[in-house]
Amino acid sequence: MAIAENPPTPAADRGFTDAWKRADRIAGWLTRDQARDLWVAARNLVPGSTVVEIGSHQGRSTVALASAARESASTVVAIDPFVEGAMFGGQQTRKLFERHVGEAGVASAVRLEADYSARVLDRWSGDVHLLYIDGKHDYWSCTKDIGWVVHMSEGARVFVHDAFSSLGVTSSLLREQLRRHPRLRFRSRSGSLAAFVVGAPSVRERISVAGELAWFARNSLIKLLLRLRLRPIARALGHGSPYDPY
Repeated sequence: MAIAENPPTPAADRGFTDAWKRADRIAGWLTRDQARDLWVAARNLVPGSTVVEIGSHQGRSTVALASAARESASTVVAIDPFVEGAMFGGQQTRKLFERHVGEAGVASAVRLEADYSARVLDRWSGDVHLLYIDGKHDYWSCTKDIGWVVHMSEGARVFVHDAFSSLGVTSSLLREQLRRHPRLRFRSRSGSLAAFVVGAPSVRERISVAGELAWFARNSLIKLLLRLRLRPIARALGHGSPYDPY
C-alpha cells in the first residue's frame, strides 16, 4: 500500500492553501473541501507513486492532485478523451487543460493520456496507488472506470465524484457493493465526493453505502425543482445554488 499516514502540519496546510489558489482559478465543480481530500491523499503517497485521474476537463482537480504529488516525486496520469462538442469542448478544452497545468507549475508531475479510460486501462501494466474518478457519468462508463482497481493494492484510496448525486454513478457504486466479491470499502463523503479504500467491505460498510440513498433522493428532487424553476423550494431544502448539487 503506497500510503504514508503523516499528520497535517502548518507547512502542509500552507501547501494546500497555495495549491487551492491555483486550482480555484480553473473552471470546474470541485469544491475546496473536496480538493483538500484529494490533495491530502496525494500528499501522503510514498515517492514514485502513480495517481490516475479519470476526467480532467480544464485541470481543476489535476492541479490539486499534482500540487501534492510533485512533492513526493509522484505522477498524476490525467485521462480525458477531450470529446468534441458543446458540452466537453474538444481540443479547445485540451488547450485550456495544458495551459492551466503549465501556469500552475505542475506540468512536470502530470502525464496526459488523451484517450478514453477503458482504452488506457486495456494497455495499462503498472500499479496505481490513488484513483480519482470523474469521467462520464453513465452507469457503464463509471463501472468500467471502477475496473481500474485491478491495478491497486488493498487499502489504496479511490475517490468518486458526483457519487450519490448522479444516477449513473450511484447505480454503478451500488452495483459494486452487490457484487459477489465487492472491491471497495466506503469511508466518507464530502458533498458528492465519495471516498473508498480498496478491499472487501463488511456488511456494515455495504449498508452505509445504501444509507447514502436518502441523500441521493434529496439531490434528485433538487435537480427536478431546478428544472421546474422552483428555486425557493430548493433553497428550503438547503440548496442555494442555481446549479445541480455537486
